[in-house]
Amino acid sequence: MKILVFNCGSSSIKYKLFDMADESVLASGLVERIGLEGSVWTHQPRGKDKVVTNTDIKNHSIGIQLVLEALTDTKHGVIASMKEIKAVGHRVLHGGEKFSASVLVSPPVMKAVEECIELGPLHNPANIIGINACGELMPGVPQVTVFDTGFHQTMPQYAYLYAIPYEAYEKYSVRRYGFHGTSHRYVSQRVAELLNESISNLRIITCHLGNGASVAAVKYGECIDTSMGLTPLEGLVMGTRSGDMDPAIIPFLMKKENMTAEQMDNYMNKKSGVLGVSGVSSDFRDVETAANNGNERAELALEMFAYRVRKYIGSYAAAMGGVDVIVFTAGLGENSISMREKICNGLEFLGTSIDPVKNNIRGKEQEINVDGAKVKIFVIPTNEELVIARDTKEICSNLA
Repeated sequence: MKILVFNCGSSSIKYKLFDMADESVLASGLVERIGLEGSVWTHQPRGKDKVVTNTDIKNHSIGIQLVLEALTDTKHGVIASMKEIKAVGHRVLHGGEKFSASVLVSPPVMKAVEECIELGPLHNPANIIGINACGELMPGVPQVTVFDTGFHQTMPQYAYLYAIPYEAYEKYSVRRYGFHGTSHRYVSQRVAELLNESISNLRIITCHLGNGASVAAVKYGECIDTSMGLTPLEGLVMGTRSGDMDPAIIPFLMKKENMTAEQMDNYMNKKSGVLGVSGVSSDFRDVETAANNGNERAELALEMFAYRVRKYIGSYAAAMGGVDVIVFTAGLGENSISMREKICNGLEFLGTSIDPVKNNIRGKEQEINVDGAKVKIFVIPTNEELVIARDTKEICSNLA
């Protein structure tokens, strides 16, 4: 069974074609700058050279059509015809409280996704466009939506509600939703497999650390808390996002700097985080280089990030009554040796002890704690597309 997975952003399309017989990737790629000048499309077929094309791509429908043509191209393709693709899986950012699991696309599902646009205004519209484009170009092929918020729907009410008047939740659905759910789900399940242990016996803290970053507490297979909130702004210090801060800062700075609500939103989401503190970059690699060259603000930004992650790990260990495993994933979590060390130093009271030799790895699965440590520490590269493909296969295999 071959399954095509799409992740449509506001101006981009990521894709992978899986052969679910062995879960291998037949082709993958990225279409960037859709609707903008300088559109570029990168296509990587298995066993063949990468193809990079600069062409005007006006909308997502055109981008998806190019992808489909490439998959069947005599030179760069990997399948004989579109008939080989039996289903399509889509990452959808926000399902609100409507969806706690992946579902088959249908008119009621699409209506519900549209109703969640106000909760995910940058991503849900692009996700909808991608689904509709596939419906037009691949009529009759079943499609499945996999929600980034779905994994966190097991949080108890006392964890996801904010201490503001309850009417805000009743009227506007203001609550913590959490994001990166597909990634947290994958690595928590994967670490249980690596430990040859049932996930129902493990208390796992998963750290998805990249330009956007979040931590989740996964107790016996269910998420009970996560650091992102109503939006991805809450929680950790991130590349350009402030993370947790005193809400009174918002009206204070708006008055001082004469900012509108939109300007303040941009200030917190686009100008803050390690970029705002370091003054160097939102890319952690650039900030680490600057810190190594003696830039004190860059070093401060990294210390702030590590401290915030360490605080969340400690609080989630308390929330779960202990912790058995800590997992690092995503760009920074998988590749920054020094950041993993910064975060773990100071957690020894929990029973952690990082091994410097084992920790000297990038982008590969590995246990990095010292032998015999009470709490296991793992690096596990995330694979959100595989989760989407697996869900799609499971749902579509049951269709008549």
